[in-house]
Amino acid sequence: MFFDSRPRATRSRNVRLDPGLPVLLLRTDRNLFHHGTLAVIRSLGRAGVPVHAILEGRDNPSSRSRYLYRGHPWGPPAERADELLLHLRTIAERIGRPALLVPMDDAGAIFVAEHADGLQPHFVFPRQDPGVPRGVADKARLLEACHRHGVPCPPSLTPESAADVDEAAAALGLPLIAKWARPWRLRPGLRSTTLVPTLGELHRLFAATRDRHPDGGAGPLILQRRIPPAGGDWFFQGYFDDNGDCLFGGTGRKHLAHPPQAGHTVAGEWVANPDLERLAVRIVDLLGCRGLVDLDFRFDAAGGVHHLLDFNPRIGAQFRLFTDRDGLDLARVLHLHQSGRPVPDARPAPGRNLLVENHYLARSARRPRHGTPSRPASPRLPRLRPLRETLRPLRAADEFAWYAGDDLPPFLAMGRRSALRAVERLRTR
Repeated sequence: MFFDSRPRATRSRNVRLDPGLPVLLLRTDRNLFHHGTLAVIRSLGRAGVPVHAILEGRDNPSSRSRYLYRGHPWGPPAERADELLLHLRTIAERIGRPALLVPMDDAGAIFVAEHADGLQPHFVFPRQDPGVPRGVADKARLLEACHRHGVPCPPSLTPESAADVDEAAAALGLPLIAKWARPWRLRPGLRSTTLVPTLGELHRLFAATRDRHPDGGAGPLILQRRIPPAGGDWFFQGYFDDNGDCLFGGTGRKHLAHPPQAGHTVAGEWVANPDLERLAVRIVDLLGCRGLVDLDFRFDAAGGVHHLLDFNPRIGAQFRLFTDRDGLDLARVLHLHQSGRPVPDARPAPGRNLLVENHYLARSARRPRHGTPSRPASPRLPRLRPLRETLRPLRAADEFAWYAGDDLPPFLAMGRRSALRAVERLRTR
């Protein structure tokens, strides 16, 4: 169960948000299906807060939400800092008053921390050491920090040649995990994290490092030993104030991920894990991050250790999983704290389940079916049984990434976009 480190005198049951503090969601990664964006729009919009968002246009299903106050044009990339600053100031003038700036991806979080002085007085946001978000989001720097502070993480190697790749595969074993140090700089067609089963695939992936950007691009490529998945994939999300106190947080377990064993949560559950909570809070304290955080772990059942895999210095896409019994979630905690209002006691709701419908259904459609019936079955049964298996998690979910009875247009738009994308892929093949 999540523990609250604040003095008792600071706690309150008041959960009303200040509608006088609008919100701007900063997005720098083009992803029409980023369900975390929609989750923030709905969470804060339902509480009466005007939510603005930088979107790709009407093609983005989130633009159809009834809770979106206004969408704003896509901006320059974060690498062109002066241009992005000007773009944000222009949006601030349209909003007409200071707004809470919420980065939705790592590049945005790094940009906000490193250009905090240029963003004020137009925006409010948690202040922190400007180098910390880049230091934790960069997986190579994160590994260095873990080794320096004694934080458990999988054994890792960074090859510089084809011979190094062979040696790494021999030392770490196959399959192994390959990840790019700076995934926000990836060129199209590459995944940030990949489960690599063969030496040939590993060499093909390493060959992509030859296509180097002048400043290193997304590299280097980091190879990690694959911790057996029996212990499960876990995550922690929380909000930390200026003093490093955790005002709200929780631990969850991934039941399904996309891609499997190396991707984001498709089906997850809020699971009380006090040992992991303490470890996560200790890691955040050691690395000095403030505001919203999203940490990924894998539990090594043989060694009894949670290994830190990733550290995202921003809100996690599945944050709505951690919605307490009073409707408090991380987006609302952020808004309460940055508007100067007290953050109330959390009333945890372990056992809540969240499902990302489009990725779940796509994964179910590709999943092979094992086993044969012990006796002849009617022609209809082979089809009906898999359908029941597919629908069972959908019925059990407490929260969906896209479907909401009070806000159907984003769900319908997502379905149309998914169908069009599937048709395009079939045509390409």
